Amino acid sequence: MVRALVLGMLAFAISLAAGEPLVRFLRRRGLGKEISGDGPPTHQVKAGTPTMGGVLIFATVLPITLAANIVDRASILLPLGTIVAAGLLGLTDDLTTIVGRSPLPGGRTGIGVQRRLKGLLFAVLGLTAALILYFPLDIHDVHIPWAGHFELGPVYIPLAATVIVLSMGGMALTDGLDGLAGGTAALAFLAYGVIALLQEQTYLATFCFTVVGAIAGFLWYNSYPARVIMGDTGALALGSALAVVALMTGQWLVLPIIGIVFVLEAFSIIIQISYFRLTGGRRLFRMSPLHHHFELLGWSEPQVVMRFWLVGMVGALLGVTLAAQV
Repeated sequence: MVRALVLGMLAFAISLAAGEPLVRFLRRRGLGKEISGDGPPTHQVKAGTPTMGGVLIFATVLPITLAANIVDRASILLPLGTIVAAGLLGLTDDLTTIVGRSPLPGGRTGIGVQRRLKGLLFAVLGLTAALILYFPLDIHDVHIPWAGHFELGPVYIPLAATVIVLSMGGMALTDGLDGLAGGTAALAFLAYGVIALLQEQTYLATFCFTVVGAIAGFLWYNSYPARVIMGDTGALALGSALAVVALMTGQWLVLPIIGIVFVLEAFSIIIQISYFRLTGGRRLFRMSPLHHHFELLGWSEPQVVMRFWLVGMVGALLGVTLAAQV
């Protein structure tokens, strides 16, 4: 446990030290994010804020994990590989949302990777990770509080892929306010680090605490008013890795509780669209995802972020408590 905490602190120190040069580099290159007109008008002041800050997270986690957490634990390559692969996917998408430019061939400014292609890549990544979990790692069970462990057989593969894809999507939707996705993700990884320790999966706990440290360093620059935005580079990386960690512990049923903020954000969009169609154009929320609704109710951005963090903290505590009952 001490080693895991030390590596987490090391990750924070590296992320903190590397953050300033990264922010300056992104600003010099003009890699500022174009803000969608679908959000609150007040968000237009964020236009031009350097994006792709999520690079700081997985670029910190990668060398620390390779150097200190891979010995005799090749299975850690799965969450590590997932965080890098999803991060690169997000990086590609972020490059198409840069103000005033479209670096990708045939791309158009501000639209991101086309939705169908993006969804397909999500599915490929999720399915690949699920197959690795099922075959080489021989993980195909679920832990149910007060009931025990249950083997699922081949049905585990589509279930695991779905968990990964939904986690990526939920995290990406949460990344809309300064510090919101980073703070709630750190709480979720911290919770799974504790769960991994309770299950004596020290290597997995070490990975989780390393991610928490890297996120903490990133939040130094992403706190309101943000100097850098996480972007899909960070959101997809964190969402996919969180799901893989949950699956590796067998405690993926508590993921919607530990990641309650991500669930609420995603469901707010589903509910909003469904209500709009059923009522012929009426809206249940002033705007979705949910954090925009509270902004339009008059909450300041720091208020929304802090209160969502508190909800995430309660979810994390409840999730760990339930996981301990297996």
